[in-house]
Amino acid sequence: MLAAALGAALTLGAPTALAGTDPVSPASPSAAAPAAAPQAAAATSQSATWAAGTRAYLVITAAGDSSAVRSAVTANGGTVFSYFDQIGVIVAHSTSASFAATMRGVSGVQQVGATRTSDVPADAYNPALPANPAQSTTPAGEPVRTDMSQIKADQAWAVTTGSASVKVGILDTGVDDQHQDLAPNFNAADSASCAYGKPDTRTGAWRDVGTHGTHVAGTVAAAKNGKGAIGVAPGVKISSVRIAEPGSSLFFAENTVCGFVWAGDHGFKVTNNSYYTDPWQFNCPDNADQAAIIEGVKRAQEYAERKGSLQVAAAGNSNLDLANKTTDTESPNDSTPVTRTITNACLDIPTELPGVVTVAANGSGVSKASFSNYGRGVIDIAAPGSDIYSTLPGGKYGTMSGTSMASPHVAGVAALLVSANPGITPAQLRDKLAVQANDVPCPSDSRCTGTAANNGFFGEGQVDALKAVGGSTPPPGKYFENLGDVAIGDNTTVESPLTVSGVTGNAPATLKVGVNIVHTYIGDLKVDLIAPDGSVYTVHNRAGGSADNINTTYTVNASSEVANGTWKLRVNDNAGGDTGKIDSWNLTF
Repeated sequence: MLAAALGAALTLGAPTALAGTDPVSPASPSAAAPAAAPQAAAATSQSATWAAGTRAYLVITAAGDSSAVRSAVTANGGTVFSYFDQIGVIVAHSTSASFAATMRGVSGVQQVGATRTSDVPADAYNPALPANPAQSTTPAGEPVRTDMSQIKADQAWAVTTGSASVKVGILDTGVDDQHQDLAPNFNAADSASCAYGKPDTRTGAWRDVGTHGTHVAGTVAAAKNGKGAIGVAPGVKISSVRIAEPGSSLFFAENTVCGFVWAGDHGFKVTNNSYYTDPWQFNCPDNADQAAIIEGVKRAQEYAERKGSLQVAAAGNSNLDLANKTTDTESPNDSTPVTRTITNACLDIPTELPGVVTVAANGSGVSKASFSNYGRGVIDIAAPGSDIYSTLPGGKYGTMSGTSMASPHVAGVAALLVSANPGITPAQLRDKLAVQANDVPCPSDSRCTGTAANNGFFGEGQVDALKAVGGSTPPPGKYFENLGDVAIGDNTTVESPLTVSGVTGNAPATLKVGVNIVHTYIGDLKVDLIAPDGSVYTVHNRAGGSADNINTTYTVNASSEVANGTWKLRVNDNAGGDTGKIDSWNLTF
């Protein structure tokens, strides 16, 4: 698993708050906003010179003309870095330790909060463009990965790969738009950097300052072009809004505010948010600074939703019960973390904001990933998040784990739903995401509470791309599936049983046998379907050489076999050096 140091991106293995160590829910938007001011007006009082001790603040006021409050910022020892009059949020900088307290006494000011416990980088005043990496040759071939077959994306593509008119925003560390698997679907016109809290539309400002965002983008919409990997919705367009800052790869509140307003103003139907807003893993409303962060990001999210955008976010990777919060040991992550007592009033944002879809990660099959946060009434839906193979900058590919990897699966399914339902509202899209999910009951784990239809580990269940696009799941005919893993050792023979009942007469002459085996060097393997009477039907006989994995549906003439009974998938490994597992298999009568 790759692990870049990604601030609060939600990937496993990085220090501080990565997509695997950080957390990442839904309600009604506020009343319609007044006529929008320019998206993020350039600040006339912008300081041209960085000074040590410069800190950033959100100054919250009424939506509309904020000129009086902006003047007060300047008069009280601050500068206006950017402002979003659509939602009444000003991003101010100041070196004065009393700035926030002074501004809280200004007429028209509702809240003020410092967004960091560290200095604003000098780069904010003259941002360097991210590197544009040299591209490796993308290898030919794009086998269907286990995560895609697990959510039936491969079957959904036969119905639709998504509409090119649907825009998905990747709010992350940036995206390598030159990658051969992303370039066909990349939308540069609506891409930008929002690092530091102000849009930077220079060519390439949206590029990746790590690897995380490019990996996420590939899971959503890597092109179906015969190369590398395929995304859940390979026909939609992706835009990059880089909200991570270079060096630290942290995602501060002003960056998130800018990103959501940009999403709303640029017609994104879905955004993916695999991060939490730094430096606080949880923002508590009884703290004046954190209360302003909550309000500013909440207003920006509501603005994007009013404009037609649904936000999908990772639940986080600290294996925490978000419905029963007690302690935060990871904040602030831009200086020195301290241990503090918290309550459920403290929010992981954006994932716990009203209207946001909170995504937990599945491990193998439909288990809970060991790292995934959970919580009854917090988790909305689940998707694969372990060992996900996707794009990396420079034309490369790699595997990552985290709720960061689960969230883009849901964003991709949401994009397919929008493609199949033009004009759908964010609220309707949330409802459809819930309806298409397959129920996953709680395992024997006391931490999981709720019903099979909705519980703290999986929410409404695991996404199903085929259902989302109007395909039938299960496919036509009676369908039976075994999702249990069976390990395949060297030079061993293993079997996975599947009980069939309720089918009249014999099996068909076109019995469909779906096989998903994860194993290196499949030339080692012989795979047989065993009928209830013991008859053997060989579907794979040591073909494929050094290729990895079998993810294929075979057709078997089993018309002489009684359908009901216990069928088995038998796998024989005939050599040493390569092992794997039966990940799942199914029969369609």
